Amino acid sequence: MTESGAGIPADVVDAEVDAAFAADGPLARALPGYRARPQQVAMAHAVAQAIRTQGRLVAEAGTGTGKTFSYLVPALIHGGKVIVSTGTKTLQDQLFERDLPLVRDALRSPATLALLKGRGNYLCLHHLERTSREGRLPSREDARYLAKIARWAHATVRGDRSELGDVPENASIWPLVTSTRDNCLGSACAHFRDCHVMRARKDALEADIVVVNHHLFFADVMLRDEGLAELLPACNTVILDEAHQLPDTATTFFGEQTTGGQLAELARDAEVAARTTLSDVPGLPDAAADIEPAIRRLRLAAGEATGKQPREAAMARDGFVAALDDLAAAVDRVATELGHFAERSEDLASVASRAQEASQRIARWRDTADAPDAGAERWIRWLDVAPNGFQLHASPLSIANLFRRQLDATARAWVFTSATLAVGGDFSHYTRELGLADATTGAWESPFDYGSQALLYVPRGLPEPNSPAHTDAVIDAALPVLAASRGRAFLLFTTLRALAQARERLADALPGIGVDGPLLVQGEGSRTELLERFRRAGNAVLLGSASFWEGVDVAGDALSVVVIDKLPFAPPDDPLLAARLKQLRDDGGNPFRDWQLPQAAISLKQGAGRLIRTETDRGVLMIGDPRLVDKPYGKTLWRSLPPMRRTREIAEVVAFFGASGQESEGR
Repeated sequence: MTESGAGIPADVVDAEVDAAFAADGPLARALPGYRARPQQVAMAHAVAQAIRTQGRLVAEAGTGTGKTFSYLVPALIHGGKVIVSTGTKTLQDQLFERDLPLVRDALRSPATLALLKGRGNYLCLHHLERTSREGRLPSREDARYLAKIARWAHATVRGDRSELGDVPENASIWPLVTSTRDNCLGSACAHFRDCHVMRARKDALEADIVVVNHHLFFADVMLRDEGLAELLPACNTVILDEAHQLPDTATTFFGEQTTGGQLAELARDAEVAARTTLSDVPGLPDAAADIEPAIRRLRLAAGEATGKQPREAAMARDGFVAALDDLAAAVDRVATELGHFAERSEDLASVASRAQEASQRIARWRDTADAPDAGAERWIRWLDVAPNGFQLHASPLSIANLFRRQLDATARAWVFTSATLAVGGDFSHYTRELGLADATTGAWESPFDYGSQALLYVPRGLPEPNSPAHTDAVIDAALPVLAASRGRAFLLFTTLRALAQARERLADALPGIGVDGPLLVQGEGSRTELLERFRRAGNAVLLGSASFWEGVDVAGDALSVVVIDKLPFAPPDDPLLAARLKQLRDDGGNPFRDWQLPQAAISLKQGAGRLIRTETDRGVLMIGDPRLVDKPYGKTLWRSLPPMRRTREIAEVVAFFGASGQESEGR
């Protein structure tokens, strides 16, 4: 491991940072077309200062700033143990496989690197063996996938399932050949010495820089089970990229969830135990078999409407309490039966423990005002209903104090960075959410020339966004834009209903306006597949909702228009949001100003950020919501966007895409 640079004089570190980013420096020699960016260097110095002083830095870096290099360069110069957490596994892979090796090699750093994912990303030899032996698979397709996985198991070194591209990421075989915190046997497993999860953790312990993702980071903070428990104490710097996702991720992990899928998996494992290890226990098969029908009854009792509903509303539904009690009794019976024989094997002990924990979570959700160990925190409970399942949730209304305790536990540097953390330069909403009131903040604008590269278009005459005519009106307004751009567009919707309506309209309308590229729709393929088809086509139109609002990077002419149908205010009937707004109101605050408006501004910036990805990109951002212009708060929202020229005239949009390139002045 490299030595920590805590004792390196500040002027020496600053000089090394400047040298790294110089026009003739190591990064310039390693990257063809490299350009020094003042914003990138300024942010790197701020990160270096935070590392040196073990401070907390909240850093917003506009698109194109190069924030990844801004934190990697000072981290490598300082040395020591560094954990870098990203928003998604895709970004995690990109950082580990491309960005980190490039910067390390350019700086000639001796730092060692490791990639650590959650255990569900690694092949489990025990569960592969058990699944192969049991032979009970959900489908013939899974049987084919199992054969591929078994062959790959003999060749893989890391056991990372992303290596096996011809088995889909969402294939139902994966939960049967990977482990969870609940069903891992740990050191009692016969394959422990060859365990891919253990090997990945060992590599991470020995490495100087470890790349994780937010879900793994918080799973470990809460559960101390995903491999970071020994890393964090030795770490002198934590860097959290895509940090705008942290409040939602932390809320999930500081809370509790019980899902129909978890309980169904528990039932299957209990049935396996009933047929094998506990075949001499007469009551267990019936007890295990009772869980899945109880899951189905609760789902039916939750009603046909999908979405979130407060616990009180769910408990008031006819038959819901009875169905919940039946499910609790079924799980409790399995926990009791298994508990009598848990000492027979580690598998049995694990299933018994899972059943006991599930029984306790259901009881808390049903009967207890607050979740366990809530302390001074207020909690909210709700039911989330999906077409084929349900989730029982319990979450703290605020995670600020909970997260603050993690920050204060040990002295180290914390860096939070994203392109979208502030609202009009004000970080208070974000820092208040995470308990970062004393953090240093800094914002570095994008080096792109948005004034010439981009146009913000708000069509005239659109109906109010809650009008039944709104989606059709947005499509009508977008058609001439798509004709001018010849497709090459993302249309981003705030609801799946609007997306489906748009698909129906555009399937017939696009050929009529001369757009002959493919129409790609979220849900009709994986996000990765759809993006690859979009890039390859060069003139496609893609319809998406939440999953395409962020973390999507399409540079060049293939994406020249982003249409956003409505301002992304969260639905007020979301139980957690409603409780937060009530709390703000009770405390004398203004819920709209203090929560809803900042959240919408950050989300809008994320969606708009898909448009301009390089210094040569050009494009139009169309927002189909008259409130951006008509309401006083609209100014707060558009001022949070990059400084694009603004217009309400379709003629200016057409001129922007004109062959001459001579755009008229925006308003």
